[in-house]
Amino acid sequence: MGYSGVRGETEEESHLLAPTSAQVPADRFHLAYFVYFTLGAGFLLPWNAFITAVDYFDYLYPGVNVDRVFAVVYMLVALTCLVLIVGWAHKSNAYVRINLGLSLFVVSLLVIPVMDLVYIRGIKGLYSGYYVTVAAVALSGIADALVQGGVIGSAGELPERYMQATVAGTAASGVLVSVLRIVTKAIFPQDAHGLRSSANVYFSVSIVVMVICLVCYNVADRLPVIQYYKHLKMQAVNEEEKEKGALSGAQWRSTLWDIVGRIKWFGFGIFLIYVVTLSIFPGYVTEDVHSKILKDWYPVLLITGYNVFDLIGKTLPAIYLIENAKVAGAACVSRLLFFPLFLVCLHGPEFVRSEIPVTFLTCLLGLTNGYATAVLMILAPKTVPLQHSETAGIVIVLFLILGLATGSLVAWFWVI
Repeated sequence: MGYSGVRGETEEESHLLAPTSAQVPADRFHLAYFVYFTLGAGFLLPWNAFITAVDYFDYLYPGVNVDRVFAVVYMLVALTCLVLIVGWAHKSNAYVRINLGLSLFVVSLLVIPVMDLVYIRGIKGLYSGYYVTVAAVALSGIADALVQGGVIGSAGELPERYMQATVAGTAASGVLVSVLRIVTKAIFPQDAHGLRSSANVYFSVSIVVMVICLVCYNVADRLPVIQYYKHLKMQAVNEEEKEKGALSGAQWRSTLWDIVGRIKWFGFGIFLIYVVTLSIFPGYVTEDVHSKILKDWYPVLLITGYNVFDLIGKTLPAIYLIENAKVAGAACVSRLLFFPLFLVCLHGPEFVRSEIPVTFLTCLLGLTNGYATAVLMILAPKTVPLQHSETAGIVIVLFLILGLATGSLVAWFWVI
């Protein structure tokens, strides 16, 4: 795929700023790691809450493809906002973006339980509520662009373990919501009241987590280890300004294109990962496969299996990280094989259409999604000078959201 080496491009540019282990403050009690893990869980939790409550929304608004509408709206709004953020990254402050985004998440999540309490009240067919819900999804997409771009960008300025913590956190949010869905499905009856109660649990937990994220992020910003790497970045910025002066608009566009050029193949790998994943998940597992044995538990268990193995995949780089970008890129391309494999599971021989092969493939989809994502997200920001690591992280998120949006659109037309 034309990837260049990961380390070689920036060694000469950054060796003077490279810290030694003796200089770096200790991450006491792994607090910074925990914070980035929590933030990773936080910025995907609202999306997981909306999509996991799809049974509730399907009941309220019959005849609407809720999960696919939510996916397209969320991803396209987030993508548009990220394009704007990338263009103004050198003039904006990640601290402000992240705090604003977390606050918008809280607002968007509050819309659903408040509207249920004062207007919907479990009544079916009030489609004005549907449009308000879609608007809340769009607001959550704006918040995602602000938070995800900022968190991934700032993690890109730190050692690799913090990016791994962030991407593992994103998978943990899926596992958390899946566990909540299993618990609520087991406790609450699957009628209007039960679906309503379940949805309120998803959104209440998400709101609490968002508040925790707000507190954690503002605490983490003051930790010595985070301040140390911020100081390193400022040194790098000051050195660049001494050499080139303050970046004009034209200089910034040139610098941005240079950053994109350095990480483009990592970005393409991320894009391809999520085109494949979103084309299949969650639409395939919620609408296209069925089980006479597990009945309506089948999609719930498939989604849980995917999320658990996505978490395992995103945790594995802490044990072993592939640093050969060409191998990582080849792994992304090989995931295209999931299309014919899932096609066979839907239309092939009866034994292939049974629960075990479908569950195995769904878990493998999650495992490969998690590991490949983590590897590319960790490697990409390290290919540019330190002062541009945040921008590289934001650009990688742009590729990720572009892949999610494209995959969501393909899911409408690729009927397997």
